[in-house]
Amino acid sequence: MSNYYPVILCGGSGTRLWPLSRKQHPKQFIRLFNEDSMLQNTILRLPKNAQAPIFICNEDHRFIVAEQTRELDVSAKAILLEPVGRNTAPAIALSAFIAYKENPDAVLLVLASDHNIKDTGTFQDAANKAYDLATEGLLVTFGIVPTEPHTGYGYIQRGDELQKGSESFQVNKFVEKPELATAIDYVDSGEFYWNSGMFVFKAKRYLEELKKFRPDIYQACEKSTTNMNADMDFLRIDNDAFSACPEESIDYAVMEKTDSAVVVPLDAGWNDVGSWSALWSELDKDENNNATHGDVITQATSNSLIHSSDRLVTTIGLDNIVIVDTPDAVLVANKDSVQDVKNIVAQLKNTKRTEHIHHREVYRPWGRYDSVDNGERFQVKRITVKMGAKLSVQMHHHRAEHWIVVSGTAKVRNGDEEFLLTENQSTYIPIGTVHSLENPGKVDLELIEVQSGSYLGEDDIVRFEDKYGRSDDK
Repeated sequence: MSNYYPVILCGGSGTRLWPLSRKQHPKQFIRLFNEDSMLQNTILRLPKNAQAPIFICNEDHRFIVAEQTRELDVSAKAILLEPVGRNTAPAIALSAFIAYKENPDAVLLVLASDHNIKDTGTFQDAANKAYDLATEGLLVTFGIVPTEPHTGYGYIQRGDELQKGSESFQVNKFVEKPELATAIDYVDSGEFYWNSGMFVFKAKRYLEELKKFRPDIYQACEKSTTNMNADMDFLRIDNDAFSACPEESIDYAVMEKTDSAVVVPLDAGWNDVGSWSALWSELDKDENNNATHGDVITQATSNSLIHSSDRLVTTIGLDNIVIVDTPDAVLVANKDSVQDVKNIVAQLKNTKRTEHIHHREVYRPWGRYDSVDNGERFQVKRITVKMGAKLSVQMHHHRAEHWIVVSGTAKVRNGDEEFLLTENQSTYIPIGTVHSLENPGKVDLELIEVQSGSYLGEDDIVRFEDKYGRSDDK
């Protein structure tokens, strides 16, 4: 059995890529570069000799992780559900306890799910070099060879080479994000790398060092994994134990304190895609240096990023601009000011709007729905139910629903009746009536749902039975 255990951290809200990235569907689950999402690309670049991955995510994203791994025909060793976010040191400790219990010699390859790495072969070579070092008891991090004096990254200063020609070094120190002048000095010295946030070490060694330097985190995580519960494809961490765990990054908790830290340089076209300008720099561009996606026509436009989700976007006489069009929000910004997108997201939160939380199209474990239209007492949704999937058995106190099948076959429970509906057939579900919807067919079920009533919120659901183990919105 391979001792190589990939750990993929799937947290983060990706607010800097709003409006495409949102809390319930952040950038790691979006297809930015090709037909695969950033999470899927992370999985696809794993070393071939690795075990099935361990994923760490939250409740909101659990079904997206499960679905995107299923699309690749990849089986997860575990999908750990954090009840609350506690930063990277506890998250990695959870996976270390899981891996160590199965294999005392387990070596963890810890990766973020939202990084872009262009040169997979170079990355895998560096990962395998780090694996060999980890088997010797060292805690390895990857240092990105800098291409510019970037002020948005932390840095790692290398020390002595482990052995001549090994291209692996002792870590001299970790430093915070610097001012520009300091960053220039770092890059000019040739001794500093960007801090990638990727690691390789034996699960046992990480837990030993964590116990030495942060016994409070160690004990909370040990207790959290002692009282886990399996739920379908997921492992639920003990809520009370993990909520009591201190919040800390792996750098502060372990890597800056241990005398076993080693850095392996990585020059593989790495980018954490932390802004629209960073994404623009990674994408293919036309003769005018524009990166476009979707139905876009440009005239006298240069050095810009134009992203259209589902309609024509045209530009005239623009330079250095970012335009991102989604069905319910549009961003127009100077490329040099995109770091302030976070201020827009904060304003949306403060005014209790929902455009930072989810898209008009919302994904569920059974499929998805698109809120096509709405008014004071009505809402229209286009619903897609995957083959074999079923919405929960439920009822509503404040709304009635009318379902019209567009394509496929629907198995419907409406009160005491159960029947099939096919194309152009419909049913009406009065307020307070217990009902359910299922797709028994071999193709997706498409239908239109018209809701009417005094309150149309997603929390107006009384759920009686659910194959996905949910207790809140559908």
